Formats: sequence, C-alpha cells, structure tokens
Amino acid sequence: MHAPVLVLRDSLKRESGTKVHHANIQAAKAVADIIRTTLGPRSMLKMLLDASGGIVVTNDGNAILRELDLAHPAAKSMIELSRTQDEEVGDGTTSVIVLGGEMLHVAEAFIEKSYHPTVICRAYNKALEDAIAVLDKIAVSIDVNDRPTMLGLIKSCIGTKFTSQFGDLIADLAIDATSTVGVDLGQGLREVDIKKYIKVEKVPGGQLEDSKVLKGVMFNKDVVAPGKMKRKIPNPRIILLDCPVEYKKGENQTNAELVREEDWEVLLKMEEEYIENMCVQILKFKPDLVITEKGLSDLACHYLSKAGVSAIRRLRKTDNNRIAKACGATIVNRPDELQESDVGTGAGLFEVKKIGDEFFAFIVDCKDPKACTVLLRGASKDLLNEVERNLQDAMSVARNILKNPKLLPGGGATELTVSAALKQKSSSIEGIEKWPYEAAAIAFEAIPRTLAQNCGVNVIRTMTALQGKHANGENAWIGIDGNTGEITDMKERKIWDAYNVKAQTFKTAIESACMLLRIDDIVSGIKKKQAPGAQGPSKPKIETEADADGEQILPD
Repeated sequence: MHAPVLVLRDSLKRESGTKVHHANIQAAKAVADIIRTTLGPRSMLKMLLDASGGIVVTNDGNAILRELDLAHPAAKSMIELSRTQDEEVGDGTTSVIVLGGEMLHVAEAFIEKSYHPTVICRAYNKALEDAIAVLDKIAVSIDVNDRPTMLGLIKSCIGTKFTSQFGDLIADLAIDATSTVGVDLGQGLREVDIKKYIKVEKVPGGQLEDSKVLKGVMFNKDVVAPGKMKRKIPNPRIILLDCPVEYKKGENQTNAELVREEDWEVLLKMEEEYIENMCVQILKFKPDLVITEKGLSDLACHYLSKAGVSAIRRLRKTDNNRIAKACGATIVNRPDELQESDVGTGAGLFEVKKIGDEFFAFIVDCKDPKACTVLLRGASKDLLNEVERNLQDAMSVARNILKNPKLLPGGGATELTVSAALKQKSSSIEGIEKWPYEAAAIAFEAIPRTLAQNCGVNVIRTMTALQGKHANGENAWIGIDGNTGEITDMKERKIWDAYNVKAQTFKTAIESACMLLRIDDIVSGIKKKQAPGAQGPSKPKIETEADADGEQILPD
C-alpha cells in the first residue's frame, strides 16, 4: 500500500457532493425563513441591533439582510440577491429571497433522487423563459400621466411597508418627486435619476403629515453674515461658484521679506484690491444670492453685504449641483468667466427658516425644477429612517413605471397565473426535465402562499381555491387581498405591480437558484498568501475591563 497523498493542507476543510447541495439549500431556506414574515401588507417588523448599538426597525427585505452578518457562503449569496434587486428596481427585495429559497427547496427532492444538478438548472431556465412570456401576455399598459392609477400602483407597492398607515402620503411624495426630476430623452423614454437629484432631508419634529416635496432645494446652511444680509429674497438672481472668494494663498509656504514699512501697506492693498475686483466682477451681474462651495473671506463678505447681496459659503458639491438644476444656473469656476447665461433666475423665493434649532436655507417655487428635496418630518429618528427607506422604494417604483409603463396584477395573482401556465406546459415537455420543470411551476406558488400565511387565513383552503380559479389559465387577475386574506379580483382592489419589478424578481431568483445548485464543492479555511519573510499580522491587543487600571489606557 502506498502512503496516502495529501493534496490539501490540513487546515483546509473540503465538503463535496450532495452534502454541499443540502447545506446550501438549508442555508438559503434559513435566509428565506427570516424574511418570509415580512412579505405583504400584514407583515411583521424586524428589530435589529447593529454593532454600535443603534436600532433598525424595518420590514424592508434588503435593509434586514444588509444588517445581518452571516457565516455560510450560500446564505451570503442569497443576500447579494436582495441587494441587486434593490439596486436594479428598488422593490421586490423580499419576494426575490422567498422565491429563490422556494426554488432551491423544491430542487432538494430531485437531488435526493440523484438527478444531476445541470438537468434541474436546464429545466429551471426553460421555466424562466416561459414565465417571462406569460408575464408579457398578461401585462397591461398604463398612461403615466394618469395620477389615480399611478397612486394605486405605488400604494400597492408600499402597502406592505410600515408607512401604509399614513394613506397616500408617501405615494404622493414619491410621484411628485419623480415626475419633477424626470428628463425626457426622446423616443418616449424618461430618465429619472433618484440618487443625484432627489435629496431626502430628515428633520425630526413636527408630524409626518407635514412632509412635503419642495419645488426646489433646501440645505442646512445660513447666510454668512446673518445680521447684514437679507434672509428672504423673492425671485432671486443666483450665482453659483466653485472657487474661493478670498485672496489666493500660496501653494506652499511663501516667505516675503519686507524691508520698508510702505511695502507692507502695498501688499495689503494688493490683497484688498484683488478681492474687491473679484467682488466687482460678481456684482456686475446684479445677483441677489452668491453661493460658493469653498471659503468666503470677511472682506468679500463686507463688499457683498454692502451691495445687498446674500452669500452662502462651503456648500456641498452635490447640493450645489441640485441648486443648479433647480434654478437653471451654471456652476462657474472663476468669477472673471461669469456670463449672463450663468445666472439662475428660475427660483421664486430664497429664504432662511429656523426649524428646530437649526437654520435651513430654502430655494423654492422654481419654475421648472429638475431637482427637488423631499422634506420629511416625524416624531423620532427611527421613524424617519423607516419612512425614508419606504420613500426610496416608492420612488424606485415610480421611476420604473415612468421607464416602462406596464402593469401586472399584485397579490400573488401573477405568480399563480405563471404557475398554472407552466403546469399546463409541463405535460408537453419530454424527457427527464419534465419533473423539475413542474416543480418550478409549483415553487412560484410560494408568494401567494406566504401572503396567505401572513394574513392568518386557512392556507390550504385559500391555495386550493386559488389554484382552482387559475387552473384553466383564465381570470389571471384573481389573487389574495393581503389585508383581509380574501380571494378577490386585483383589478377592482387596485393591487398592481410594476412589470419590470416582477420580471427582475423571477430572473434573479431562478438564476441564483441555478447558481447555488451547481456548486458541488466548498473548500474553506484558505489563508491569504503572505510575501516571504513578512511577519504575520500581529493581533491587536484587546483590553478587558481588568486592564482598565493599566497605565496605557489612562490619558496623561
């Protein structure tokens, strides 16, 4: 007998074969189970404590998974799913996990019967193609300018969220904000950049009902000299600069050697004249408000306030871009390059208000703003954070519809229709792929089933009734009303979903299920390679309470 050959180091752990498949499926199911109760209008909230002791209370699938720290690699890839879903379409983060988990769960039976994973994947991909075809068939186009339909749609998308108890509030905010910043690209396409041009300002205090979308921008700054400068200017002419309005400093340390007393005066005079020139160039255009991203010296402040111009300094670049978009100004890099066209005249009112104990500057009532600020008020920080997350989702949904104005029924009706269509089709599929294909069809029912579970109705009866209704491929719009658990027509109840959210959910869920099924080996315990001669990183010394009396902690 030869001695056994060691290929892998002792420190490495290797699992392979069906053991890995089962482990992966278990992990994916565990993640899906965490999230499962947060699907639908009757959903539960999760409370998470993060490392710094802050609390997150939410039922947004992505927000929950983002906070979790997982050990299992398969579970980590499930989390990636909800993240991609959130980045791509902004909604459906919970459904994607539930659906992915279910797809893997039904595959488990086939792996036990020693089906080859690629066969299952082939069947799944076929099912995905057919599912998308079914979606195309039952999708309904809508008119983006029809406000009530849009409201109904966004309400059903955030009806599952915490803020649904405030009625149309969030949906209204979302529609206002997204239709403000929408840019027509021609050919009926609209581009809505939520991240850049919609700023959500959370100001604790007041009530949620005070939240509103400003036709313009607000930012957390006051004018430079509050006593001398005007704090309220109707129809201001705004100049935006991205350079300091102060004397140029030398790049590195500059030594000037002065022999005579008068030279010193000359130097100071040059400085003053430089700033005066700069201000004269700015004042030539008769602005009412000068905003710069950099510093503004006292002297410049004096010249500006003498001319009755308000100034604001050290503004964030992103805020400056938003102001430019809102009032039609151009951000100028050097004062001597100013032109009349760079002055923003689109704003109706500039004013500084005190909210709580901070000053906020508002540039509002713009004529055709392409940027806006959503002002959220609420009782507590936690509440505001949750409202902001919901608003993000609602705005994403609004954006999706502006991009692709097609609707599908919500309330699990889409999934049931897809499931029924796939079941019918499975009878025409030949060979071994037929069974996994059928299983994929059944897996789609996970969404309506979970909805029924969260409503607390009798799951089996509800599901049987629904399958009966959908069996012959008719009444595609029958689903579960997530609030009461009744079986109703989604058209009447105005429960809709956006087409590209659903399509993306199906694609992401099935593709990831296939990816996890194709893993047949997990090697863990791999160390990073170190350069020869380099010492291993020394462990940081963790101080316990016992060392607290030691010298090194106490400050001198």
